[in-house]
Amino acid sequence: MTNSMVHPTCRTTTSGLRLGVSLALAAGLTLPLPAMAQKGGGVTITNLGHSALMIQGGGARVLLNPFQAVGCAAGLSEPRVSADVILASSLLKDEGAQVASGKFLVKPGSYRLAGLQIEGIAAPHDRVGGRRFGNATLWRWRQGGLDIAHLGGTAGRLSPADRVLLGRPDVLIIGVGGGGKVYTGQEAAEVARELQARRVIPVQYNSGKPPAGCDQGSVEPFLKAMAGATVRRSSGRSISLVPPLGDGVVVEVLR
Repeated sequence: MTNSMVHPTCRTTTSGLRLGVSLALAAGLTLPLPAMAQKGGGVTITNLGHSALMIQGGGARVLLNPFQAVGCAAGLSEPRVSADVILASSLLKDEGAQVASGKFLVKPGSYRLAGLQIEGIAAPHDRVGGRRFGNATLWRWRQGGLDIAHLGGTAGRLSPADRVLLGRPDVLIIGVGGGGKVYTGQEAAEVARELQARRVIPVQYNSGKPPAGCDQGSVEPFLKAMAGATVRRSSGRSISLVPPLGDGVVVEVLR
């Protein structure tokens, strides 16, 4: 397998991004993604285990968080697949392993790849300002006519600037299993409500007995905290989403 790490086409420092967002907040504005032609038609999302998903649609294949079978991902089949773009939360082996083929992105910044405009936002990976696990990257892009946000590897609270940069996603991918670097079910539910996501796909949780040393739990506390939302438990590994999705909140649990 081969991949190459890509640097932002127009790097903006985190402080510069947040200054611009702060000015927008003060003026009561929102920050849309830069204008760029986007293909509609929806996406197909396939669960590859842990927080790894393959999202296909709009003429592009986007892989999220490829992993090595270590830690909480021990015993899983590594996603040694090909994609146009790979979006990793960090370089930790269980959420940013370079085991797949494609353009590998992990650093915050603005990118134009595979016909997509992709925004990466720096945020603490843990609950102590990144002092334990450093920073993670939150991702936002539009694919197949849907706005997608990827928060598959963070436990840090969102700042007002983060919420503006992430916007209101049609699809929110979020870690829910708890532990030192992943939201608990309650925390993830609060973030989903803050962002007013239409479809929520939980990742980074254990479906059975956790591997030795793994500090992540099941998806059930998250589903309980999302009381009032519709929960769909897929019988397979893939779902297809076609815009418009409507305003109701639906949690999609992939097998």
